[in-house]
Amino acid sequence: MTQRRTLIVAVVAAGVLYLVGAVALGSPPGASDSEATVGGWFADHHDAARTYAWTATFGTLAFAVFAAIVRGLLPAPHSSVFLLGAAAFIVENSIQAWVWGGLALNPGSLDPTTARALYDVALFWGPVLTGSTMAMIGAVTVLGLGARPSIPRWLTVLGAIAFIEQAVETITVFGTGGFMAPGGDMNLILGAALTLLWLAGLTVWAAGSLNRAPQPQTAG
Repeated sequence: MTQRRTLIVAVVAAGVLYLVGAVALGSPPGASDSEATVGGWFADHHDAARTYAWTATFGTLAFAVFAAIVRGLLPAPHSSVFLLGAAAFIVENSIQAWVWGGLALNPGSLDPTTARALYDVALFWGPVLTGSTMAMIGAVTVLGLGARPSIPRWLTVLGAIAFIEQAVETITVFGTGGFMAPGGDMNLILGAALTLLWLAGLTVWAAGSLNRAPQPQTAG
């Protein structure tokens, strides 16, 4: 399988797994919901939470393949910064899924206070994840800002918008409720949408770059 085809398969797999996990979770509790609400949600949706953990596990493999291929298209040190950001992205997603899965393991005996405390840890996945996304986005976007840009203008503009939004989104660290709460709509809707849009654009550019790369010669 060529690298281009592998890239596309990895991206499609990651996207499908992300969608399945998101649909499974539906509308989980927010940062301002009560302890009883959080405990009750995991009692009623424990299978959904474990499904999310399962999709996140396979998503790790798919995203790692994607990141490794893209990294090979970037010059140093940008490639190293991108890979470190991608690795942090994977680790943070894994920890969050780990917490969700743990909360769903024995929902019948889950203490509401404990559930609320552990769930708060999982919610801060959203604010802290912005560091890893900025590393990935920034490593690629700066390649379009020089006198001889190596990525197209449209990807540079898209990356700049996504990077600025992610930088602003760090204020969710201090949020307590509503749009700017940790794990709220700024993280899960606005930030996620722009980051996914940038990743889609990065995939288009990477697939095109791989398509234009010289093909190895076969012996006659």
